Amino acid sequence: RTHRTNGARASEEQEMLKLYGTPPTRALRVVWLLNELGLEHELHPVDLMQDEHHQQNFLSLNPAARVPVLVDGKLVLTESAAIQLYLAEKYPQAGFIPETLEDRAQMYRWMFFLVTEVEQPLWRIARHTFVYPDEKRIPQDVELARQECREMLEVLEQHMAEREFMVGDRLSVADFNAAYTLDWANTDEMLASAPRLRDYLKAMYARPTAPPTIAEAFAAMENSG
Repeated sequence: RTHRTNGARASEEQEMLKLYGTPPTRALRVVWLLNELGLEHELHPVDLMQDEHHQQNFLSLNPAARVPVLVDGKLVLTESAAIQLYLAEKYPQAGFIPETLEDRAQMYRWMFFLVTEVEQPLWRIARHTFVYPDEKRIPQDVELARQECREMLEVLEQHMAEREFMVGDRLSVADFNAAYTLDWANTDEMLASAPRLRDYLKAMYARPTAPPTIAEAFAAMENSG
């Protein structure tokens, strides 16, 4: 199953980009950046509920059995944040990589912060509420993860207090990473005490290139079922 999006025409000398993954997974992070860059690509859905990520043809792309995976010619790249950075660097005309070393360092800092300090407790919550079978779920870890996530979101709330963008004075790849992560937190009702982050998230999803929110993607899955 493939889907070709509208966008800039790919060079005839270059194979079309292929993205493996299905909303509402982290594939949305990559879809957003592809939209922003106007890159034509093929979207190959991977149905996690049908265990397609454990089939051999997918494992040959990513032995870790995780989405998304980007295939760009001979390059096979996993990890959504790494894919975002790759695309932003490959297409520098968009200006999504900060120019100065200091701003790039801050970009890396906040992207790593989002992935390790905010996303990981959110993923723990997901695993122990609906991903794991009942007998493997630990309810106590859900509450602990919620507390840890709220503490880290408060750090981010203070960082964004007087800022429009995550780093410097212009949009960067860190913002597209942050928007998905914060949308995930918002879906889990974790932004109640973070008004600046809620406003930032609303502004990011008002962009014409924004993909569906996680809630919208879940609703589409339910309707299609």
